[in-house]
Amino acid sequence: MAEAIKTRAVIVDDEPLSAEVIRTYCTSVDHIELVGVFHNPMEALQFLNAHSVDVLFLDMSMPTLNGAELLQLLRRKPEVIITTAYPEFALEAFNLDATDYLVKPVGFARFLRAVGKATRIRSENHYLPAPDAMKASFIFVKASEGGVRIEIQDITFIRGMGDYLKIFLVSGKPILVLSNFKNMLEKLPPFYFMRVHNSYVVNIAHIVGVQRNRILISEERIPLGESYRKAFFDRINL
Repeated sequence: MAEAIKTRAVIVDDEPLSAEVIRTYCTSVDHIELVGVFHNPMEALQFLNAHSVDVLFLDMSMPTLNGAELLQLLRRKPEVIITTAYPEFALEAFNLDATDYLVKPVGFARFLRAVGKATRIRSENHYLPAPDAMKASFIFVKASEGGVRIEIQDITFIRGMGDYLKIFLVSGKPILVLSNFKNMLEKLPPFYFMRVHNSYVVNIAHIVGVQRNRILISEERIPLGESYRKAFFDRINL
């Protein structure tokens, strides 16, 4: 039987305890070959630019060189899984084209999902002649006044209203569009947007709190449907 292709991984985290958790997880997965653990981002940068790496577990808040700055200096970008104690970095992780985003403390099940996603993307890209690393930062929707461009990062949540959707934004009036959740979610990055109720989709980057069966976004309290609870709490690591 042919040996499975190994996924070469590196951990960069200035907190030894956090790095040790990810290291332990990596050694528990047969197809992951951990080739480096770095607490110093400058040493990590030198290694990454000199060696081929498939997956990078990267902390965002580090002295001297933060995660975003390190990525900008890489000659070749691997699949990046952000690891951080700060949920507010979700927006930056998306803008950095990260494969996934893990909030500390990281559970093993959530770790496996992120690794699975990175491995799948790596496998798919292996057969693509020129994978497109760009992600659209906006969408066009059909409103009463015609086609309207909306910046994805400005969408806080979406409410279903029969044959229409009401898109709520960081600023300005909500936009009423003729569409349904299925078509809308096909336009939006799943890394950001998640259905939490039959009538609601939320942008995870704008969540400020969760209270029982309510999700807090700005001044709004979004209901959390019973059938969506487990997937939602798994996603935000609660």
